[in-house]
Amino acid sequence: MYRNILVPTDGSDITAKAVTTAITLAKTLGAKLSTISVKEPFPYSAISEMQPVPPQEFYDAQERIASARVKAVVDEAAKEGLACAGHTIEALHPWEAITDHAKNQGCDLIVMASHGRRGVSALLLGSETQKVLTHCTVPILVVK
Repeated sequence: MYRNILVPTDGSDITAKAVTTAITLAKTLGAKLSTISVKEPFPYSAISEMQPVPPQEFYDAQERIASARVKAVVDEAAKEGLACAGHTIEALHPWEAITDHAKNQGCDLIVMASHGRRGVSALLLGSETQKVLTHCTVPILVVK
């Protein structure tokens, strides 16, 4: 069945349900589990001296946030006696980072939340989950 499961996380409550599902599934199937959190790139502008936050400070904050999200998943898996590899990736489009990571890591299942932090704008623009469903060739289990 599935041997290598990826669960992306954005730290939201609905993602926590996907994490629980992924852990249970990986444990039941004896599969490897990994998680990623996607960091936003620095929002460069034409007027660089007007940036409210210096680039390094922005990168450091993004890494702290993403690492904390990944650590929460790794720790949750460890409570269930399951090893979980954690990764943080910087990308303009989270769906691309998720699909690329799944392909590069040889994942054969992605377990994702039906929606994340973007709320109403996700309904208007299309959620990251919808974009992964559209562009990824790896099977996806969507958790509501």
